[in-house]
Amino acid sequence: MSSYAILGCGSVGHAVAEELVGQGRDVLIIDRDADRVETLRDQDLNAQVGDIREGEAAEAAAERDIILILSSDVEANEAAVRNIRERNGTQFVVARASDPVTGDELAAVGADTVINPSAVIADSALRALESGELEHKASQLAEVIEGTGSRMGILTPDNPDPDSIASAVALRAIAAHLDVEADILYLGEVGHQENRAFVNLLDVEMTAIDRDAESPLSGYETVAIVDSSLLDDGLGRPVDILIDHNDADPDDTVAFVDLRPQMTSTSTILTKYVQEFDVSVDETVATALLYGIRAETLDFKRDTTPADLTAAAYLYPFANHDTLEQVESPSMSPETLDVLAEAIQNREVQGSHLASNAGFVRDREAVEQAAQHLLNLEGITTTAVFGIAKDTIYLAARSKDIRLNIGRVLSDAFSEIGETVGHSTQASVEIPLGLFTGIEASEETLLELTEEAVRRKLFDAMGVESENGS
Repeated sequence: MSSYAILGCGSVGHAVAEELVGQGRDVLIIDRDADRVETLRDQDLNAQVGDIREGEAAEAAAERDIILILSSDVEANEAAVRNIRERNGTQFVVARASDPVTGDELAAVGADTVINPSAVIADSALRALESGELEHKASQLAEVIEGTGSRMGILTPDNPDPDSIASAVALRAIAAHLDVEADILYLGEVGHQENRAFVNLLDVEMTAIDRDAESPLSGYETVAIVDSSLLDDGLGRPVDILIDHNDADPDDTVAFVDLRPQMTSTSTILTKYVQEFDVSVDETVATALLYGIRAETLDFKRDTTPADLTAAAYLYPFANHDTLEQVESPSMSPETLDVLAEAIQNREVQGSHLASNAGFVRDREAVEQAAQHLLNLEGITTTAVFGIAKDTIYLAARSKDIRLNIGRVLSDAFSEIGETVGHSTQASVEIPLGLFTGIEASEETLLELTEEAVRRKLFDAMGVESENGS
């Protein structure tokens, strides 16, 4: 077991000494204040009088494995570090600084680790603030959920992705923990083979709702939206709960709002709530949340924060990793393979942006998968793939460029002629063929006209010039 020496034992040194001794460690304390040393001895601590600026203190500490130099006198601390290193001491040395400048000076003379008490206190205060804020927000969330008279509806965005599905699964678990039943709802369809595999393998119960119905949410007294800031969606009733990692501007009618644009995934936010509520984490919830975080961070390769890593570390022991592997490696359908091949063949690259026409498609989700796969090409940070199915143009985009909000790009380009959904890293748009459907033209001509219009609008919104456009 390592042995320790503490040179300079004010309030900080005393606290460290008591903690180490309480752990059964062998600790020697050296301080030049004789009265303080006497007091330390009265507390059964091994202390002796010595000036840490002198070589004798370094000699006395020479047999110790770890030396902590914790005086409030930074010049004395620097002298102590010099004395230890001049004697070719190989001990691990921790030294106390007063600011970043003195910290650099202590490191320069040989301190292995430098501690700045003001920075430590600030960090501790911020952690306490974060913990307190989470506790307060959890109390507010519980109040809204427990006020639910009947079932709660948890609404995901159109064509939900892993982050939104996982967040809904977690919020449903929190509601169950509070003795409230909840349904996970979605608009559109669960597309993309990975997403369908995710829902099927984890046996996630989800209910499709029809936006065109008179009151699609009439059966729910409380409605929550996760991972989507699209509040005005013609659903016929206000939203009660909004949790998202993207920014928004909700009105005052939303009873509970937690928007954290500094977070990479909504799954990370919900993991924090799961921990705060002390929900018993079952395999489904843990696997879903871990996959949601991994999908949103591209397996921790994109915009990953410490919060994502700590959330993933918490979830990891509870998750089913065989299921995760199955979800992440779904078989590719022949249709998807054909669309991907067409998209590769027809790609146009401007800088790090890629756009491609996949032609006429039967499965619109194949367009989504093609956009995702093309993002793996070397040097590409943003992709957009579009295809025609029946009388609609389907366009899917993906981006790993932190300077670009691909949801905003598609909205800027096509909001006046199509329906856009998504956020900063992935988005899609459905554009009625409109004018083109009235033209008597071959499929080839129709594709050319569509491609020219879509590419030009897309590249204009991205701020680059298409080689085929004006």
